[in-house]
Amino acid sequence: MTSIRARLLASLLGLLALAALLMGAVAYRNVLAEAETIFDYQLQQMALSLRDQGEISAAQVDSITDGQLDFVIQIWTVDGRSIYASRPHASLPARALLGLATLNVDGRAWRTYSVATRERVIQVAQPIEIRRRLAAHAAWRSVLPLLLMAPLAALAIWWLAAKHLAPLSRLAGELRGRDAGSLAPLATGAMPDELAPLAHSLNALLERLRQSLDAQRAFVADAAHELRSPLTALKLQLELLRRAGGGANADLDAARAGIGEGIERATRLVEQLLALARSEPSAAPAARERVDLAEVARRMIAETVPFATSRRIEFALAAPAPAFVEGDPVALALLVRNLVDNAARYSPPGSRVDVAVEREAGAVTLRVDDAGPGIPEGERQRVFDRFYRRAEGGESGSGLGLAIVRSVATSHGATVALERSPAGGLRAVVRFAAAAAAAVPAAS
Repeated sequence: MTSIRARLLASLLGLLALAALLMGAVAYRNVLAEAETIFDYQLQQMALSLRDQGEISAAQVDSITDGQLDFVIQIWTVDGRSIYASRPHASLPARALLGLATLNVDGRAWRTYSVATRERVIQVAQPIEIRRRLAAHAAWRSVLPLLLMAPLAALAIWWLAAKHLAPLSRLAGELRGRDAGSLAPLATGAMPDELAPLAHSLNALLERLRQSLDAQRAFVADAAHELRSPLTALKLQLELLRRAGGGANADLDAARAGIGEGIERATRLVEQLLALARSEPSAAPAARERVDLAEVARRMIAETVPFATSRRIEFALAAPAPAFVEGDPVALALLVRNLVDNAARYSPPGSRVDVAVEREAGAVTLRVDDAGPGIPEGERQRVFDRFYRRAEGGESGSGLGLAIVRSVATSHGATVALERSPAGGLRAVVRFAAAAAAAVPAAS
């Protein structure tokens, strides 16, 4: 049963049935208690009225021997001889207990009242089942109206459930009527208190979707703009190559070098765009595994050495012990590669880049120091934006390196901070919390 109205109807009808049962039980107990009191009083009055008479008249015999009378009267002499019974009965109480008493004769319960005089003993008895039957009839009559009203109650409950669930139906209809581009928030002014949290949650989701779509649109627009520049440069270099077809070899070599640089820049930009797309929080999560960040740093430095050598840049790695973290090895390699590559690009020729991987108090820290121009404190947050490049930067780049670093770090629960390096340049610090850091495996 998945319908809220059906479940509400079943629940309320079940409660109505339970209330009817409880009401019937209470009515039965109350009526039985009242019947006990009334019938006991009648037993006493009837026995006492016969005690005060010397003999039973014929008229009185006819009245007390009526077959419709529930009471049975027995009279004994003081020596125990039966001298009268109002009507023959297979299981009449054969003995008298003075006062009110409950007797069980042949599996049948009797309520009796007995009184003694100097000449005889009078007992008036009544089957207890009669009292119980009367109490059951009274209880049934009190429950019957509720049972008769059950179908009307079911219709009323169904109608009320439909009426009060109408805002939910309207909310569903409003959502069904929207197209894929309609992300405006839902109106919550007239919604019931129970439905308002759902609407607020949907509005928050729509707002996140809107921001994500806006970010994607901005990303595509920025990417198109950034790709336009190297492609335009390639066209210009190609035109120069055509014009230099009959000229000196120096012109041809310069044109070819320009085309090569343009292709290299466009290739790097495309690679970084793909890397940024893979590191986005909305991207499909990759399988996590134990990664030694120190070993990743060694490999990424080795890949950057050819470029660093061309600029006479040296690398110094301080990683005295393995530093394991839980994460995506490809994404972590991308993070380290961008940091060491940026350091090599912006460091002056003949300088050194220091890379350190440390493990302390369960956390892992990656630190990269260069001797470049550094970044003013006021711009250290802006450089994490996509395609942002400092105006005075002399190196060509796409402005995506630090955006990729921050995206990868965020997806791994790490933080990225930019500080001033002791060498006068920039220090990039990535801290992996203890929850992301993995224990060092024991030596076998």
